[in-house]
Amino acid sequence: MEKPLMEAYRYLRSHLQSSGVSPIPPSRAEKKCGCANGASLASLQLHPASLVPNRPSQPSFGKQPVWELTAESPTMCYPVLNMESLAALLLPVLFSLLTSSTPHPLDPLTFTEISTVRSILSSHPPFSHPNSFPSITSLSLLEPPKPSILSWFPSSPPLPRRATVTAYSPNLTHLLSIDIPSRLILSHSTIPHPSAFPRLTSSDISRASSTALSDPRVIRTIQNRGLDPSRINCLPLSPGWFGPQEENRRLAKVQCFALFYNMTANFYMSPVEGLTVLVDLDVEAVVWVRDEGHGIPVRNGEGTDYRYTGGAGRRGIMMERAGGGTGFQVEGGHMVKWGNWELHVKMDERAGIVVSTVRVREAEGEDWRSVMYKGFASELFVPYMEASEGWYFRGYMDAGEYGLGSCAMPLVRLNDCPRNAYYMDAVFAGEDGQPFVRPDVICLFERYTGDVAWRHSELFSDEAIHESRPKVTLVVRMVASVGNYDYIFDWEFQQDGLIKIKVSLSGMLMVKGTVYQNMSQVPKEHDLHGTLVTENLIGITHDHFITFYLDMDIDGPNNSFVKVHMTKQEISPEESPRKSILKFNREVAKTEKDGRIKLNLYDPSEFHIVNPARLSKVGNPTGYKIVPAATAASLLDLTDPPQLRSGFTNNQIWITPYNQSEEWAGGLFAYQSRGDDTLAVWSERNRPIENKDIVTWYTLGFHHIPCQEDYPIMPTVSSSFDLKPVNFFDKNPILRAAPYFEDDLPVCETIARGELPKCNSI
Repeated sequence: MEKPLMEAYRYLRSHLQSSGVSPIPPSRAEKKCGCANGASLASLQLHPASLVPNRPSQPSFGKQPVWELTAESPTMCYPVLNMESLAALLLPVLFSLLTSSTPHPLDPLTFTEISTVRSILSSHPPFSHPNSFPSITSLSLLEPPKPSILSWFPSSPPLPRRATVTAYSPNLTHLLSIDIPSRLILSHSTIPHPSAFPRLTSSDISRASSTALSDPRVIRTIQNRGLDPSRINCLPLSPGWFGPQEENRRLAKVQCFALFYNMTANFYMSPVEGLTVLVDLDVEAVVWVRDEGHGIPVRNGEGTDYRYTGGAGRRGIMMERAGGGTGFQVEGGHMVKWGNWELHVKMDERAGIVVSTVRVREAEGEDWRSVMYKGFASELFVPYMEASEGWYFRGYMDAGEYGLGSCAMPLVRLNDCPRNAYYMDAVFAGEDGQPFVRPDVICLFERYTGDVAWRHSELFSDEAIHESRPKVTLVVRMVASVGNYDYIFDWEFQQDGLIKIKVSLSGMLMVKGTVYQNMSQVPKEHDLHGTLVTENLIGITHDHFITFYLDMDIDGPNNSFVKVHMTKQEISPEESPRKSILKFNREVAKTEKDGRIKLNLYDPSEFHIVNPARLSKVGNPTGYKIVPAATAASLLDLTDPPQLRSGFTNNQIWITPYNQSEEWAGGLFAYQSRGDDTLAVWSERNRPIENKDIVTWYTLGFHHIPCQEDYPIMPTVSSSFDLKPVNFFDKNPILRAAPYFEDDLPVCETIARGELPKCNSI
């Protein structure tokens, strides 16, 4: 009964939270619970727990003793119910499980499916011997071919449920595809590595740290600084690639930080500057130790803590409040329906949020029309602009080297997401292949912030005409905490058909220790390569480039990329008093090289993805356009090793023909990659892209010159781009949208002029 119970509980949890029942944070209960990383189904039990006060938005389950589901190595609490309520709720849930409709073929692997894959792998001859089981670096759904998905309906027979597995044993990577129902291994290939490895696992990180801290040279260096080696935290950093001398070994460069837990949790502000330790991950040995930080002090962390202690008063901000629940539906745990939108949402361990089969319609009752087959963050490249021994290699590829989904953290309710949010869990496989649940990693919510969807007041009319419509959007959000940085990813869907994709940055700077305490001490000829943000700490200049994979299917798979180029047209005095106007011409990209775009403010264009076979009622091809907002381009030399590895940032837009094996802009294996399997390399084939099934790649960039306000934790900074319909609808699709009326709004007290309104809020 363990597996059905787990499936029932996960289903119940999803069902309950849509009714207002939320997971209980660990701080709210004496016992933590949940299926944590590495916990097995056998460890799932019922345990008594402390009473947890009911929240206002939750139904009351009484005050008698309650029970909760727990697992070993817990990290998060699930809903707390008494046994009577649990029994009453489990029966219909189990019935629903037995009679449920066919799951969507793009749904991620379930807890049970991952357990089955683990069982298949453990009996596979190369892995069945004692101590021969490899480290699982990726285990996820092997998606069915795109044509099969496009022709699938809920009433269709189930498509094959298959898994793709990447596993690592010393200097050998295994790639397997597995048919889950038949328990057959369909393929198993191995790749020896001169360079490029799968992403790091949590054990890799732990072993690299302990290996460095066990080395006598490292201990001596730390002690020479007057620090206690037992109060040091060492983090392995990906080393990049700087030539063949670093190949054939899986390496990590370890940086250490002093811990001052009596003062702060923010150890990033206390680097042991200049100490770099090269660790061979496979043999767990230190290759060399370099120390260029003699004389550089280590800050004690005073004033750097970011945890709320209750000392500061709240500002009187009225937060958004959803009356009457949410306006969207989530079917089967992943299929989202909201207004005129329908889309599939899931978490991927590498990409984070993946949205698929995105469709829209102009009005209820009209046909659904395809917009996007699949979209996600393919890679996130972060190069630092410092060339010293301890810094030159820092050019991280966070998706391929660490995993955006793997680094996705449970969202903080009411703070990461508003009260009316719906939460999704993720089921991942640990490196031992065992499944675990990471709760609340995606939230969905409706957003209304006072923006206007459209409006007009008529000046030239005998009657008062004032029409306005509120902008209400649906947001799909996750947060990836990749070391010191936190990345907030938003996919925002508007009622007018626009999709806004936004990335926000917060967290801590990666700082460099220095002897300088004031800029007056810095010689003019000395380049800090950043900003002195406080005494003895430099925030190093760096970039962030997030490359998105966008398989646009505008009214079907076959599309074309059109560059709508704008130029100045001069006008003669005989024609008009004007001297010039703007004109445009459309250039249809024939091959991949035609689809490479570098944005230029003084050579402007619009960038359309159109369906040449589908025309509007007045004869324009239906389409969407990419609308960039503030962005940045890489300034690195094209032959610089970090830029070779991240050639996908050479342009802001790329267009390639659809190929299911080409999804990762930095290559299938990014760790220590040398740049020979990237988007830039694939595109050199210059394949035809006109009226083909094409993929659009867009890179959103940030140049970050740190400032004092970024210390000790950064206020969030954001940028975005839009996918906007262009001649897709025959008219404004929200022309007939309803306005808000008094009953839709918070109740506010009538007050005197000049005073702030007092409204009911959370």
